[in-house]
Amino acid sequence: MIPPALKSATLSLLLVLSAGAARAESILFVGNSFTFGATSPVLRYRPEQVTDLNREGIGGVPAIFKVLTTQARLNYQVSLETSPGKNFDWHLANRLPLIDRPWDVVILQGQSTLDLERPGNPARLIESGRQLSEVLARRNPAARIYYEATWSRADLTYAKPSPWKGKPIAAMARDVRAGYDRARAASASVRGVLPVGEAWNRAMESGVADPNPYDGLTFGQVDLWGWDQYHASAAGYYLSALVIFGAVTGLDPRSLGEREVAAYELGLSPTQARGLQKAAYEQLRAEGLLPDAPAPAAP
Repeated sequence: MIPPALKSATLSLLLVLSAGAARAESILFVGNSFTFGATSPVLRYRPEQVTDLNREGIGGVPAIFKVLTTQARLNYQVSLETSPGKNFDWHLANRLPLIDRPWDVVILQGQSTLDLERPGNPARLIESGRQLSEVLARRNPAARIYYEATWSRADLTYAKPSPWKGKPIAAMARDVRAGYDRARAASASVRGVLPVGEAWNRAMESGVADPNPYDGLTFGQVDLWGWDQYHASAAGYYLSALVIFGAVTGLDPRSLGEREVAAYELGLSPTQARGLQKAAYEQLRAEGLLPDAPAPAAP
């Protein structure tokens, strides 16, 4: 016969465990090819780990995020809704029934030039971002909604006509960030802007990544761009996922260690993983999203 005190303690433990299991946070990624991982193995990376609401078998950056959080012993239910070349207005007009749910966390990533027809102009992003974030916030007023400011395109800096041709490689990412900052200011529902593009800048400035893929790859540096010099490589998407991981969870990306699983599976060396984790942490620290702290011991 089980003593009443033991029975009560056992019941309490079961209630705690079941409550913990039920507290898995839901996170939705809405974006385009910069989220689903075009031109890299990230596109089909671990699709079984996430829910692709469009049923296209995509893993993408959301799957990297899932793998990172699992290693950190966190429980996220990860979903994504993506379509190439699209901005927020397209998702509002065409995918609202899929995404209009009470998510805990939402990551919104828009067109790489802010506006396809008017590169560098954030007006459409500001208005459609406000509308989309308000729809999602009505479903869950406590939802943590973030914009993701993306990276400088090497093709538009070094090769193709654009507002950024001939400027320093960091310029486009800074302009994109400024557009997202304006969009955030226009929407009370958005908590912050995730500095992915500026983490790319930091990786290049610190010597982790090569700033110009058109003049050859410097030995010991990674190329953050894919073969079109537009989308990201596996390393570039990995850095994006690290920034999102740190901002959403509040955990230091360096705590994942140089032998982190996703980096290994995507073909990154321990040195490359460590350098990208450091760049992500330093950008998040500079933004006040993570505290100043020494590098944690590797797991």
